[in-house]
Amino acid sequence: MSASPSSNGDTATGSPPPGDTSGPPAEDAVRITAQGLGKSFGATVAIDALDLEVGPGELLALLGPSGSGKTTLLRLVAGLETPTAGRILFGSEDATLLSVRDRRVGFVFQHYALFKHLSVAENVAYGLRVRPRGTRPSAREIRRRVDELLDLVQLGGLGKRAPAQLSGGQRQRVALARALAVEPRVLLLDEPFGALDAQVRRDLRGWLRDLHERTGHTTLFVTHDQEEALELADRVAILNRGRIEQVGSPDEVLDHPATAFVAGFVGEAVRLPVEIAGRSLRIGRHSLSVPHAIKDGPADLFVRPHDVALANAAGGNALPATILSVRRTGPARRAELLLDDGLPPVEIELPLRQTVRKGQMVHVRLLSLRLYPR
Repeated sequence: MSASPSSNGDTATGSPPPGDTSGPPAEDAVRITAQGLGKSFGATVAIDALDLEVGPGELLALLGPSGSGKTTLLRLVAGLETPTAGRILFGSEDATLLSVRDRRVGFVFQHYALFKHLSVAENVAYGLRVRPRGTRPSAREIRRRVDELLDLVQLGGLGKRAPAQLSGGQRQRVALARALAVEPRVLLLDEPFGALDAQVRRDLRGWLRDLHERTGHTTLFVTHDQEEALELADRVAILNRGRIEQVGSPDEVLDHPATAFVAGFVGEAVRLPVEIAGRSLRIGRHSLSVPHAIKDGPADLFVRPHDVALANAAGGNALPATILSVRRTGPARRAELLLDDGLPPVEIELPLRQTVRKGQMVHVRLLSLRLYPR
């Protein structure tokens, strides 16, 4: 079970939010469907003919480089931007015809966006108090709802404090409680942990996953942090230049990248230019045999640290390499290897008991061949 932040700071307590964490969808969680979605800003295409489906109660992470369209897609779902093509459905309803309010979307931003002049409780209650009179809950119901949400995000008893009196992690939990107060059908999170330090981010990941399993909202989560996306999400959508390269479980996008872009983007991969001829793979001056014939010609080979292992001797598909540097990374070491002049260095992860030194000649084997013909 992931650790959870306490109500008095950002230190993990080890206990999840109370209640069932079996993860059924919220009662009014909806399926989100983007059909041929497009958005341009002048001559700049931000979203390009995008199709995507998010299941009811699913937590889908949007991952991609800066400028790939992640936040624009989130704003289109929220109704903060108008598409130039296509549409977005909530269930069978065309959400592109609905106002922001009628979409019932909760939005959490990176920098909290809390009202500094309002207390914590007043911030959470804000979305309920500004509803039209006919749909506004009573003052008593609003107080009940606010107390319930503060307990849910583990901030019970802190409602009278000002946002400035809270830590960064606590303020982000207030922002999430405020988004949940309007009883959203869809929850949108735009880099919600981006302004927090590394330890608080790690604490809040587990807390958010536990909270999602309890509340069951359909959730879209934008992040630049691959580890965050892969740890939190049911599925991950990899975006590139406004298009989706792959949608799949964390295991699928890591172990079976659908495109060369995904292979190079996810998992600390290094791209090596290679040449394929029948069942022979040429890397610089060296050749490897491959288990089955691949299309002849130039290709890209993507190598991650876990794809490389030291070999006892030359031969048997082992490649010579030179150790360029060695560094400690937590419970292991990483060594940077040069397979041949003109090729970019690759990394190998080694147990602490394995001793290597800079300048040493070694032999390595590639445990996986992620090849993409050009």
